[in-house]
Formats: sequence, structure tokens, C-alpha cells
Amino acid sequence: MSKAAVSDAIDEPSVAVHPLGQRILIIDDEAGIRDSLETLLTLEGFRVDLAGDGVAGLDQLTRNAYDLMLLDLALPGESGIDLLPRIKALVPDLPVIMITAYGTVGNVVDAIRAGASNFVQKPWDNEKLLADIRIAIGKNRAEQEVVHLKRTLKQRVSFENIVGKSEPMLRLFDLVAQVAPSRSTVLIQGESGTGKELIAKAIHAHSPRRDKPFIPVNTGAVPSDLLESTLFGHERGAFTSAVAAKKGLFEVADGGTLFLDEIGTMRMDMQAKILRVLQDRRFMHVGGTQEIQVDIRIVAATNVNLEQAVKEGRFREDLFYRLNVISLELPPLRNRKEDIPLLANHYLKFYAEENGFPPPELSSEALRLMMDYEWPGNVRELENAMERGVVLSNGPTLSPDLLPQQLRGNTFSTALLEQRPDASLFDVIEDIERRIIADRLERCNWNQTEASEFFRIPLSTLNQKIKRLNIVLKKRGKE
Repeated sequence: MSKAAVSDAIDEPSVAVHPLGQRILIIDDEAGIRDSLETLLTLEGFRVDLAGDGVAGLDQLTRNAYDLMLLDLALPGESGIDLLPRIKALVPDLPVIMITAYGTVGNVVDAIRAGASNFVQKPWDNEKLLADIRIAIGKNRAEQEVVHLKRTLKQRVSFENIVGKSEPMLRLFDLVAQVAPSRSTVLIQGESGTGKELIAKAIHAHSPRRDKPFIPVNTGAVPSDLLESTLFGHERGAFTSAVAAKKGLFEVADGGTLFLDEIGTMRMDMQAKILRVLQDRRFMHVGGTQEIQVDIRIVAATNVNLEQAVKEGRFREDLFYRLNVISLELPPLRNRKEDIPLLANHYLKFYAEENGFPPPELSSEALRLMMDYEWPGNVRELENAMERGVVLSNGPTLSPDLLPQQLRGNTFSTALLEQRPDASLFDVIEDIERRIIADRLERCNWNQTEASEFFRIPLSTLNQKIKRLNIVLKKRGKE
């Protein structure tokens, strides 16, 4: 390896910076060298610390933060190259410039492999050394800023699987990060399908309770006569089917977070019992006589306007104010349409991986239809549309034909003719037939008998078409 090649490998484009009090550690066993470097760097505005050997240098490194290190190759005892791995173990990102009177190609290569940022030979040129130092510090600072930016963007663009980069979602991410560490009750409001449970999970994941249970319960889906037992538990014999004592979800969530979804549908008598738990963090089993105390955080969600429900006498005012300590509003998808391409690609990739397919790309026409659509079912509807597109796709592009009917209107697309120069009218008809059959199978939860009855054809005929058209069947019962 030539000296020119080594020089090319070392000299990378970087951004030089002004010192502004930056701190440099010099490790060199020659007092004259240390003094000369200290004078040069101090006059340039750097703060300088000195060490005469590796032991003293490592001690300084554990006690102070540095922007750069100047390290002599030939130190007493442990050489500079041998010392480098220990330096990098302590401060992996610290730029280290090696200084030596023995600037062989082998030494340079060994130093770079060990983690050195650059290599300077004695006697050095002051201006070049200063330039090398500023470039190394600037390059390191730029790299750290990029890492920080990537982490920030990753968190803000996909906050606990909540995909979005629109201004309403970025504001929501900031609020979640701000309220998560507290103990306060949170009320999440938004239309169905906007992702209220994902926000609740994000709050829990960023709270001190993250290692404790997160227990979701859809209070609107549990029958009213079972909800009290589900939440509070019961004693044996409390009612006919209570053959054994059972803990409720309040106990299961002890130390963690209980997510009460669709709380706006809860009966008035249950609202009063929930209010008492929020006030005292105490309750009794159904049929029990002893109070149980729990340490839980309540996060509630609703797609109902609770203020209106209070006015209409359908929701307790005192419970509303107990829940509404911190209120988060999830925007509907129609109010953040700039997130649609991001969400679509996210779900295309997810369901393609789940089904073992290569992810298709959205055609420009399909994306236009998606951007024009109002999405009454919000993110959940978009997710279902993308899963459908992945399953029905038989090519690299998701064309408008693969979108649900409500997005496409009543027109058939001839995208197949545009995608395949060899395609004929018969290919288009076959493609449309494939989509019609797959769409009906999906609507019938992949029940072939039901689909054959809908089409008024024998089951054997439908099975022949499924095989001929290469329709991928999904398992029944998948939500």
C-alpha cells in the first residue's frame, strides 16, 4: 500500500469548525512536545489537558469529556496503538489523531485499523495540524448530529408503530412524549380507526410503568352484566356461574396501565364505580367485603363526544372531569392526507412480509385515488385496503383495480394493458374475473361454498376457476 493510497484513505471530506472552547487531551511522554502543542492549541482557543503516559491519559478520559485526543505512538509501556482499543472502549466516538516520528506505511495502517482518525508525523506543520484537528472535530460533530437526527426522525415518523410525519401527528408525538412519564389520567379522543390503542401503548411504553402490564379492555364489547366482574373480579358464589374466585383487570394491571377503550358506551351505574376507583384506587370484588388497593394508571379512549354526552345525561360529569386531566385528540386520516403514502407503504411492506410476497409499489393512479378518498374508516380502513392489495396482487405494481370498490368507483382500469405490452383483451377480462372472485371470497371470509352460492355456480366450477386464475386463498377466521 503506497503512502498516496494511505493519504487518500485518511483524508475524507469534512466540515471544519471553530474551537469555541473545545477540549483536547494530549498524551505524549515528551514534555517539550506536550508544551509546544499546549501553547499552539491554547492560542487557537482550545482547552488543553496533558498526560505523560497511557495510564494518566485513561484516568483523564474517565473524568472529563473531550472533543479530540492527540496520542503519541511511542509511549513508555503500552504503545499508542495498543492503547487505542481501550480508548475506544471508553469513548467510541472520540476522534484520535496519532502523532509519531516513525510514520511508516505499516504504522499508519495499524493506527487507522485500530480506530485513529488521522496520522501526523513529527515535526508537524502547525497550520496543517490545526486544520486536521478542526476537520476531525467537525466531522465527528456532523456524524453525531446525523445519528441524533435519525433517532429523532425514527421516533417522530414511527412513534411506537404509529406512522405519520404530518404536522398534527408530530404535535401529537410531542404531547405523548411529554405526558407519558407522569402519573396523570389521559383521555384519548378520536374517530374509530384512528389508532387510539396504539397511542395508549405508546404512553405506557414511555412511562416508568413500561415493565409492568398494559391491559386493554374494550368496555363497549363486554356485555354490561359481565363488565363489573371483568374489571373488578368476583368471589366464588357471587353469581350463578362464579364457581371460583377470579381477579379482575384492575388487579391484573396493578403497577401498570389499564386502557379503558370506548368508555363513552359504559352504563351509568358502572361509571359511578369507575369514578370511585379513579378517586381512591380502591375497589371490592363482586360479592366481596374487603377493599383491594391498586397502583394503576388509567388511560381511557372514546369516539363519542363526551361533553355532548354529559349535556344529554348519558355520561357523568364528575367522571368526565376525572378522565379529562390530559386530553389527546387523534386527527382523522382525511385531515392528514400527507401521511397516506407513508402509511400505505408501511402496510404494503408489512403484509408482504407476512405473506412471503415481494411488496408491490403503488401506481400513481392508485395513489391518486387514495389521496382523493375521504377514508371514513381512517387508518384501519387504509390498512385493510393495503392487505387486500398485497393478497390480490400478482405483479410488482398495485394498480387501481386492486383497491376496494369504494375507492375505485364504478370504473374498471385497464392498467394491465399498460403494465404488460403483451397483454390482450382476454388477459384483461381474466384479470377482472380474478379480482371479482377474490373480492367475493374475501367478503365471505374465504368460505368457498358461500361464494359459489353468491355466484350461482357449482362449488366444483368455482374451485376450477380459483386454480386456473391462481387465486391465493387465505385461512378463514383471520380478523
